[in-house]
Amino acid sequence: MSDLGAEISMIDLGDQRLNRRAEKVLESLGNKPTQSIPAACGGWDETKAVYRLFDHPEVSAEAVLAPHIACTEERLRAFPRVLCIQDTTELDFSTKKGIAGLGPLNYESRWGMYLHPTLVVTPERVPLGLLDLYSWTREPGSLGEPSDPNRPLEEKESVRWVDGFARVNELAEKLTDTGLTYIADREGDIYDLFVEAPCPERGADWLIRVQHTDRLLADGRKLREVVEAAPVLAEITFDQPAANGRPARTVQQHIKVVRVTLKAPSRPDRTLPDITVTALLATEPHPPAAEDPLSWLLLTNLPVDTPEQAIEKLSWYLCRWQVEVYFKVLKSGCRVEQLQLEKRERLEPALAFYMIIAWRVLYLTMLGRDCPEMPCDAVFADEEWRAVYLVTQRQAPPDKPPSLDTMVRMVASLGGFLNRKHDGFPGPKTLWIGLQRIPDFVLALEAQRSIGESCG
Repeated sequence: MSDLGAEISMIDLGDQRLNRRAEKVLESLGNKPTQSIPAACGGWDETKAVYRLFDHPEVSAEAVLAPHIACTEERLRAFPRVLCIQDTTELDFSTKKGIAGLGPLNYESRWGMYLHPTLVVTPERVPLGLLDLYSWTREPGSLGEPSDPNRPLEEKESVRWVDGFARVNELAEKLTDTGLTYIADREGDIYDLFVEAPCPERGADWLIRVQHTDRLLADGRKLREVVEAAPVLAEITFDQPAANGRPARTVQQHIKVVRVTLKAPSRPDRTLPDITVTALLATEPHPPAAEDPLSWLLLTNLPVDTPEQAIEKLSWYLCRWQVEVYFKVLKSGCRVEQLQLEKRERLEPALAFYMIIAWRVLYLTMLGRDCPEMPCDAVFADEEWRAVYLVTQRQAPPDKPPSLDTMVRMVASLGGFLNRKHDGFPGPKTLWIGLQRIPDFVLALEAQRSIGESCG
């Protein structure tokens, strides 16, 4: 994929040879993301070089992602508002328990590790890249241990949410023209996050789905009952995508908004203040038959006074779905759970490479939707779009590059997208399959030219 190497062109592994090797590895894996490392590398010598790279003590997930994170920070500066979405996904290596350094997932019989990245997207859902990654494993036998309510937050897995917001907030303080909004699902509903990473004037905003709906307010009432009693401020209609066997459908919700003061929970090691926030309740008054109503209770530090502001905040939360799509590309598209590496120290840098590749696939998909008229040579190299055009259209490519929308559809057609009138825009799956075929077409076109020149 064109320009993929630019995401780590500034990588610093302490040796120029390692830097060049890293760029070559990203290109090889990016060209064939669904294939195994040996298949993507094309030979045993190249495969051994990749494994040596993953084994090098200077090559870590942090080092691999650092230049991509810098590119992400540069991209987001071009937007007045970006959404920093955090979520956790598990990687299941239960059939590969020989990988040293992993641990149990939700059951002792399931083996693997957890990833917790921060994905930055625009309010139009274009993913700009990763800002952060936190990964961890659990100790064998730890699942049966009783939870300790007095255990400090710093020793809990949930500290990742607070630390993640703190890093977003730190970046927000440095920016003058871009507002950052931190978004998390119910696991991020942690009172410490609301008060321990305070928002200065130029800090990050936050929007989090409520897990503890019975949270106590400072006046003694319960959060849910107060929000439910509020009048309807706005209505919103959107399309819910299919997931987990559930069909896609159109959803209509009522939005209620109220400003409340949360009563601080007691902590054995500190005293927390009460905090005033905005609560938004989005409910579906008339769900289809046999469907549970779709309902979300959200908290934010932002004021919400108008219907437009309420719809805006809910629209931002709906962008959280992009991180789920990203995880799907990473696991189903790049097949990272099929990696066969001997230890976690090898696995983590390999995952970092694939996380950049997965972002690139999702970025191309959404950029084509958001900027369909953009010339495709802004994203694809000249030889790439020409080769794809020649193969898919069966005619010589034009002098002027086609639009990004046209190019994305041609690439997706290589992955099975039919491009009929009612098909809509291609999704990540057909796009990532098509992207894998581009290097072979470019190579064939270059070989044909070489033969023509030698015979001419």
